[in-house]
Amino acid sequence: MASTLSDRLSRLVKTMRGQARITEGNVQDMLREVRMALLEADVALPVVRDFIARVKDKALGQEVAGSLNPGQALVGIVHKELAATMGDGVADLDLAVQPPAVILMAGLQGAGKTTTTAKLAKHLIERRRKKVLTVSADVYRPAAIEQLKTVTKQAGAEWFPSAPEQKPRDIALAALDHARRHYFDVLLVDTAGRLAIDEALMAEIRELHATLKPVETLFVVDAMQGQDAINTARAFKEALPLTGIVLTKLDGDSRGGAALSVRQVAGAPIKFAGVSEKIDGLEVFDAERHAGRVLGMGDIVALVEEVQKGVDLKEAQKLADKVKSGGFDLNDFLSQISQMKKMGGLAGLMDKLPSQITAKAKGADMDKAERDVRRMEGIINSMTALERRKPELIKASRKRRIAAGAGVHVQEVNRLLNQFEQMQGVMKKMKGGGLMKMMKRMGGMKGMLPPGMGG
Repeated sequence: MASTLSDRLSRLVKTMRGQARITEGNVQDMLREVRMALLEADVALPVVRDFIARVKDKALGQEVAGSLNPGQALVGIVHKELAATMGDGVADLDLAVQPPAVILMAGLQGAGKTTTTAKLAKHLIERRRKKVLTVSADVYRPAAIEQLKTVTKQAGAEWFPSAPEQKPRDIALAALDHARRHYFDVLLVDTAGRLAIDEALMAEIRELHATLKPVETLFVVDAMQGQDAINTARAFKEALPLTGIVLTKLDGDSRGGAALSVRQVAGAPIKFAGVSEKIDGLEVFDAERHAGRVLGMGDIVALVEEVQKGVDLKEAQKLADKVKSGGFDLNDFLSQISQMKKMGGLAGLMDKLPSQITAKAKGADMDKAERDVRRMEGIINSMTALERRKPELIKASRKRRIAAGAGVHVQEVNRLLNQFEQMQGVMKKMKGGGLMKMMKRMGGMKGMLPPGMGG
């Protein structure tokens, strides 16, 4: 959805350049494109109708500010209304109760409930400093109980054992009692899912809700489900008083269809988004920022957060000192590759940049780029400590040995050494104040950012 909608809108911005004001005619053209993009993204028809009506109402007759053309002004309105459709601002978890605060996880099988439970546990431990216990009430899939045990351990939370022969209600009560006696702040309850909605599933989850009286009931839904997500959301809303939604697989191809529909249908705010399969791949959902991503504006804030999370500041300072002294070597090159991997790799970083910046890379094969990065890592790891410090020592016989160790051709080793030399050249320029010149050149990117982000 993101790429389709942003492509259609950027074409419209170009065609509407030079027009002085927003008129019935140019609004109709634009809304036709927006409607098509939303329907292609599997957004529910009632949601599309309501959205289009609101945009039309806000846009008609609006005077265009001096610095904008009608196309840009309309994109601004679409951005605002997209954010409003997905929820204003950020909706956080309400944990202001006598501990333990119980959070019930609901949703169909395959939506990512179990993994999301562990991701949420990690989020609560790291961001909210909570002591977290998880329990699985999914007695139909013994593998789900074991999976929760494994991912809970990765998250750094504690797991309460349960068994397939137990009743979900008994499991829930035993876990709640344990959480109270051991002073846990939060109890996360992973419930059973089915491949489709059935009355037995709904009756069971209603009973669990009545037993536990959770402070939060989160509906976990796969963002790539499209129209099916709407029917599921409607069924769960009728069965439970939902307090929030977690969208999983938001890093997939759809990036938006479900996000636009589910909130309106379920009548609850989107609180979290799963953005990768890693245990820390859960973000607090921000409607405004997600609307920016959908419109191809990227998400610079998320990119900065990713960099802050992935970059070791001490290492960065050490590198800066090395650059100043002219001692940048292959160990530092390897360290840069590893830092980038921590931030989600090339594809993860590209996804958060505005589409105008990434347009040139559209034709590039990101999977190939990631493979090239891994190959470079393998080549450097095949070198001795001395070779990494002094690449100038690497002549023909050493190159053959390194290539054999990394399982590549000698040409690949030559290519890596050439790339390293180029990077060394860039670093030398930075040392001589060239960094400021580079930053000034990048100043031209300001015009591509959403309003208020250009400084």
